[in-house]
Amino acid sequence: MMTATCLQLPAYADGNDAQLIRVALFANLGSTYKSTTPLVTFEASGQWGLQSERGTTMTIPSGQARFSADGFRVKVLETTDFKTAAAAAKLLQATTDKPLLFSASFNGKTLYQLYTGNYGTAALAGQAVTRVQKTASAQLAGQQPAVTGSEHLQAGSYNSLQEAEAAQASLLSAGFTAYPVLQLDGSQTYTVWVGEAASAAELSTLKQRIETSAAGMNLTPAGSGGLIIRQDAGLNMDKLITAPHYTIAGKDSKVLVQGTGSGIKVVERSQRTYRGDMEISIVNGDLALVNVVALEQYLYSVVGAEVYSSWPAEALKVQAVAARSYALQQGERFKIANVVDTTLSQAYNGMNSENDKVTKAVDATAGEVIKSGGKIVEAVFSSNAGGQTAHPSEVWNGGAGVFTNVESRGDQSAQAGLQTWYHVLLNSGVSGYIREDNVKQLAAKSDAGLSKVTVTAQNTNVRPIPLIQSNVEPVAKINPGTEVVVLAKVAQSNDYAWVRGPFTSAQLLKTLQGKTTTALPSSISMLEVSKRGPSGRAMEVTANGQPLTVKYADTYRSALGGLPSTLFDIAGTGSYTVLGADGNKVSKTGSQGAAVLSASGTGTSSSNALVVMSADGQARAVTQGQMFMFIGQGNGHGLGLSQWGAKGMADEGYDYQTILKHYYQNATIVKE
Repeated sequence: MMTATCLQLPAYADGNDAQLIRVALFANLGSTYKSTTPLVTFEASGQWGLQSERGTTMTIPSGQARFSADGFRVKVLETTDFKTAAAAAKLLQATTDKPLLFSASFNGKTLYQLYTGNYGTAALAGQAVTRVQKTASAQLAGQQPAVTGSEHLQAGSYNSLQEAEAAQASLLSAGFTAYPVLQLDGSQTYTVWVGEAASAAELSTLKQRIETSAAGMNLTPAGSGGLIIRQDAGLNMDKLITAPHYTIAGKDSKVLVQGTGSGIKVVERSQRTYRGDMEISIVNGDLALVNVVALEQYLYSVVGAEVYSSWPAEALKVQAVAARSYALQQGERFKIANVVDTTLSQAYNGMNSENDKVTKAVDATAGEVIKSGGKIVEAVFSSNAGGQTAHPSEVWNGGAGVFTNVESRGDQSAQAGLQTWYHVLLNSGVSGYIREDNVKQLAAKSDAGLSKVTVTAQNTNVRPIPLIQSNVEPVAKINPGTEVVVLAKVAQSNDYAWVRGPFTSAQLLKTLQGKTTTALPSSISMLEVSKRGPSGRAMEVTANGQPLTVKYADTYRSALGGLPSTLFDIAGTGSYTVLGADGNKVSKTGSQGAAVLSASGTGTSSSNALVVMSADGQARAVTQGQMFMFIGQGNGHGLGLSQWGAKGMADEGYDYQTILKHYYQNATIVKE
């Protein structure tokens, strides 16, 4: 367990009394976490400062500035025509080979240099050359894209950027790639780096060329750490707009961009603005961006992103204490950071998700954490437990303790005010859902006594589940006067109760691929939950009678098409089970050929859909083709705090400490 004192300020930042947390926004941490970008664009009002670990400082002008990591790239072309470079960059923007466009001025002219990358290795960059050449062929004008790297030569030492730029212009005039560099060794001096070789041998050849054409120039291998200073011309491909571009070079180099009072906007992170400072480094060959921010300010954002600010104050306090405890317990989980900004840790959207009501809740609980056995609890939480929180054995195969299954009645608050949907059966045998505001009740009933309805507007959509999904086509459209049979009325799918599907056998086999430890069948005709845990969550699912074994039971959520939770039942649209008079159960498939006992005797079903009613009067349609519907409750793993459950308890008048102790057993709330 890591304690609160483990969250330390970077050594090169000014100390203060605020407890800090490190949040990774971009980083390549292998299998642990991977979110990468070729560059980041910062925006801030007023001047901002930059500082290295060894004490190098620099002032960055207000407005925009870009940062990237030195590494393997493809140099696409050089041209004095901005429109040509921008046209090629536009074509590349739509591919995986993301463009970077720089400009350099010398002898009264401007040269535009277009690159793509970074790439992890020279070999990957080499593969990209072919792709880039094909994409931008019309703009290349005979130029051959080539791999570049992070091997540089160093020429001179200068006390000012202006002196370094003058030396750069001389080298550019001679036809060599060069750029000024701020040395990160604390000397506050500049140098000029020449070349961008992909190997030591290539660099040696370049050195010989330069010394031959520029006699007397003293060239040495570039130092291990520097900040390459260039002009970025890729902010707007329709109009030339430039901004400073800083490329961090050196495996162990780090710089801290110090935030202003109005925060730092990160364009590539959904235009979000962040408090605190931004640490930039290179990890596994990629740009890494870490937000170093005061813990309580981090929580202003997390609580606002995780729950609705309109919720009762006590529910917001619950989330604040849980989020603080979770963050402090992470220690150095992500090596360069304590947490990441996604729900792999906790949702963190910077200042964009802050709210005055949330801020008051965080401040009211400042420093409070959940403890058990003298240690801070990793206070995991989920959106909705579906009426019963999960037992650890249902999530990660662990035992009970702080986490166990408890009743969560407040979860039902998630469906307050939602519309009702009618589950209907069409004459064609198709079944689906129509929202209540599109329905007109009819006096007529089916032969089985089921209600009938029609619709109030032309081309009314019949949805596959009780939810409008803009990216999913309706299963049918019907018009006023068309009668359909009502199988059931259900709430609109929500965090508490939901329906997903229908999924074909092929769709399920595709999403199951690689997620089970047992072989998959060639086709799925029967799918059922064969074992449940203490809260009723699926612990084992069988296909055609054979277990689909997964490492952790909670994996069934992703393995079965991205289900909200593992608290579900499965209904095969083309099968049903008959309980015989002898007590034996028999599985049947298809709607046609079923024996039907009526007042006129025994007959055989020949329709496209067969309505089957259970002993408790629940009706459902059995169709010819076998597909699978999942009917479930809850959203998330269900372990620990249920956010909607806390909201429901707060509505009933419970205070935040009582709510926390309900969801985290054998725990105390302590102010650190």
